[in-house]
Amino acid sequence: MASLEFSEVAEEESSRTSRDINIQATPVTKLPNYFRAKKTQNILILGSLSAGLGSTWRFPYLCHQNGGGSFLLLYVIMLLLLGIPLLHMQLAIGQWLRVENLQVWKKLVPFLGGVGYASILASFLVSLYNSALISWNLFYLGCSFSHPLPWSHCPGLEDNHTASGLPCLRTVPPQYFWYHTMLGISTRMEEGVEVLVLKLSLCLLVTWTLLCFAMVARIKFSILMLISSMFLSTIFLLCFFIRGLFLEGAVASLRRLVITELSTLASLDMWCQAGSHVLYSLGLGLGTIITFSSYQAKDDNYFTVASFVALLNLVTSILATSTIFLVLGYWATTSGRPCVQKSVSSLMMLISRGLLPQEAKPPKKIVFGPPQFYLDWISNLPLYLQDTVIRLSPPCNILVQEGKFMESPGLAYVAYSQAILLLPGSSFWAIIFFMALVIMGLSTMMILLEGIVLPLQTSITSFKKYPSMLPVITCLVGFMGSLIFTSSSGSYVLFLFDDRLVPMILSIIVAFQNLALAWIYGARRVREEIFNQLDCRLWTPLVFLWSYLTLPILLFLLSVCLMYLYVEAVPYYTSWNSTVSQEVKQPYLKTMLGWVTFLSILTLLPVLIYPLQHWWYSEDPVSPDILNKPLVSRKTPMRFSNWSMNPLKRHTNKSQTEGSSSEVSLTLIKSSRVAPTALEPANIRLPVRDERSSFFSLTHLASLLTMSNSSFRPSRQANESSTEAKVIKPEGAQKENTRPNSAQ
Repeated sequence: MASLEFSEVAEEESSRTSRDINIQATPVTKLPNYFRAKKTQNILILGSLSAGLGSTWRFPYLCHQNGGGSFLLLYVIMLLLLGIPLLHMQLAIGQWLRVENLQVWKKLVPFLGGVGYASILASFLVSLYNSALISWNLFYLGCSFSHPLPWSHCPGLEDNHTASGLPCLRTVPPQYFWYHTMLGISTRMEEGVEVLVLKLSLCLLVTWTLLCFAMVARIKFSILMLISSMFLSTIFLLCFFIRGLFLEGAVASLRRLVITELSTLASLDMWCQAGSHVLYSLGLGLGTIITFSSYQAKDDNYFTVASFVALLNLVTSILATSTIFLVLGYWATTSGRPCVQKSVSSLMMLISRGLLPQEAKPPKKIVFGPPQFYLDWISNLPLYLQDTVIRLSPPCNILVQEGKFMESPGLAYVAYSQAILLLPGSSFWAIIFFMALVIMGLSTMMILLEGIVLPLQTSITSFKKYPSMLPVITCLVGFMGSLIFTSSSGSYVLFLFDDRLVPMILSIIVAFQNLALAWIYGARRVREEIFNQLDCRLWTPLVFLWSYLTLPILLFLLSVCLMYLYVEAVPYYTSWNSTVSQEVKQPYLKTMLGWVTFLSILTLLPVLIYPLQHWWYSEDPVSPDILNKPLVSRKTPMRFSNWSMNPLKRHTNKSQTEGSSSEVSLTLIKSSRVAPTALEPANIRLPVRDERSSFFSLTHLASLLTMSNSSFRPSRQANESSTEAKVIKPEGAQKENTRPNSAQ
């Protein structure tokens, strides 16, 4: 990205007298076509990122776990106080600095330059388990071409074994299909990690192959594709919602989504989940928004774009959750004792028609007892009648635990497949719906992967020469890393990533970003420079939120995540007990929590290492005898440009600028490094203040201490760049160069 900086400096120096200058970045790396899109397409891409898997898959089961309306209220609060301000911040700095995610933090606060690398690692982790979700969609899409749909009946009834038929009475067919047919689930997380489910592994291979082909071929995103990826699934959800309103007991369940229990608002874990989902669903902390906005045309209406993206995210989340709550209400009404009554009535009708013998007649009082009595009666039937009774029983759940069918991440898939069965021509609806989910997931993954590939291509020379090499490597490593999610316990590992690992990492990364911009670099300073450069005035309340509210909220979220992971009781996950066909809660093993700690440290390691690297290459201690020698043509890395146009301006000492600024003209060359002016004393090395660092940075404090002792250390960069720049001085200034060396 170095050539980008050189072109910007040259443009600023040549037109310094003009107030309105639009800095246009010309990237070295060939950009994907959708990164050169127009304004309408840009908004649609941001909308497809926010209204993707986070809204249609993750938000519904979180809302179901946390009481419905209470979680929705907390999410709206977090969206207003945290989501929109931070989204506005990332859009603004991308347009302001015109560089991708890796270079932004190096320019603002050099000691926090590792935040960009941490964002890339976090984005890669999210891409791993998002690819597993797309493989689930592909599997459902492949099964949708059969008629009747395989989840319309219990697959265990296809065999003539009573042991496989009895569990079908304890659950609904879509749930049985999810756990047994598709996932091949194990009972515990530690069981079956080494056993891969072949059909899911093949779907995962197809997913990464499609992604690799799309990134290497650089397929263009048209407006039609963006609209279909963003709105097509929403249209189907609206159809499911309208159909669900006419289901028995559905409206009663929908009340859970609008009723808020004030007692649940005291749950810290609920606040943490709401805040972390805002970060995940909007893509904050992944670096994609900054990289994407840096290559777009000038657009000063950041607040409108951020508000539109957040509103689209909220509407899609509410629509998807409402549809699933309608299906949950239908299950609750038709399960348990109503299911027993329906089964007994069906058996009596078949007996009266002569399709079943009189031995299959259930007792009269069985409908008034617990549902378990009905299962015990079936178990005591002769073997030749058990299979027949089970086959002819209606598809409903005899046993229900506290009215909650599913608390696992698979809730959305099971509920959507049940909603499809309620529509006429269900196979057609299933093909179109899951195809829309596949397109939406692939578009989201392409944006995430381009946020990884593009910054690395512009920073590493080898990837510039071979632009197709990095996408292939990324997709290959991604496929190998995501194979664990296709194992028998892969859904449990995915839940561990989604519930514990990613929220903690995103909270830390976004906290560092907020700290670097608003507290170290300065929110007011950012506001002034964006106004001078882009002629855009940031909204004052948003700047206030950056400075005083978003960082404390992020630290609160991080504290709660750490507390529930290491301090409080052992966290649990929802597993499937195939013996009784019910979900049970299992505690995480310490080994699994140790992997969470290891991956968290590995992802955040660049944030810790980069300050040491920056310090090592910025200053090097030298012996005192070197400082006593005259300074011979030692260059210092400086850039002279208008303060309002360049946030990276390096100021010279006041004594250097007085009386000589109008006499010295500099010629910018490719390295953008210049020599000290002639007015600088030869025997004293003046410190160079880097405005990218804050007042509290180590470099600035070291400079202050050095100035107080009247001895200065030359930087390592200055020694290495002694031959990279040239100074052209007018004749009047050369006379000044002949005066004897003296200390100020």
